[in-house]
Amino acid sequence: MGVFSRGAERRGTPADLLVVGLGNPEAEYQGTRHNVGVEVVQLLADRHGGRLRRTAKEHALAAEVHVGARRMALAFPQTYYNESGRSVAALVRRHGVDDPHRVVVVHDELDLPPGRLKVKLGGGLAGNNGLKSIKAHLGTDDFARIRIGVGKPPGRQHGADHVLRRPGKAERAELDIVVREAADAVELLLADGVEAAMTRFNGTGKE
Repeated sequence: MGVFSRGAERRGTPADLLVVGLGNPEAEYQGTRHNVGVEVVQLLADRHGGRLRRTAKEHALAAEVHVGARRMALAFPQTYYNESGRSVAALVRRHGVDDPHRVVVVHDELDLPPGRLKVKLGGGLAGNNGLKSIKAHLGTDDFARIRIGVGKPPGRQHGADHVLRRPGKAERAELDIVVREAADAVELLLADGVEAAMTRFNGTGKE
C-alpha cells in the first residue's frame, strides 16, 4: 500500500504543503552545493518564525509555519541525501498530506548552470539518488521539485565530488540569490499552485 493510498495512517492537522530540502546532515556538508535545498528550507523557517527541531520518528529536522491562513511543513531529512525517501514518507504521514502535488522537494541540479532555478512537477529523476529514494518510498514520482542549478563538474571531476564541495566566492554569491528565489517560488506555489510557480520562474509552464 502506497503512502497516498486510502486508509494510510495519518497524524496531526494536515499541512497545505510539505517542503523538503535535500542534503547531508553533518556540519562538514554545510555550505556545499549538495545542501542548497536545506538552505532554502532554513530560509523559509527564518522568514516565517519557525525553528527546525529534531523529530525522531521521521528522522528529520522539521518545523510547521503559517503563511497567512495556510500551514506549511518544512523538513531537512537526517538520513543522508540518498536515503531521503525513508524520512519523506514518514513526514507525509505525520503531516497528513494526501496528495503528492503538495510535496515539494528542493534540491541541487547538475543539469542547470549555477544561479538558475526551475520548478517541475513529476517526470524524470535525472539520476538523482535522493529523488529516486523518495519515489521508491512514496510509490510515485508525481511530486513537485524546485531544482537549483549548481552546474556540471569541471574537467574530469566526478559529479559527487563537485556537489560535496563548497563553491567559490562568485558562485556562492549566485547561489545566495537563487536560494532566496527558490524560497519565493515555494511561497508562490503555496499561494497559487505549481503552475503559477512554473510560469513565473521557468518562463514557461511546460518545464
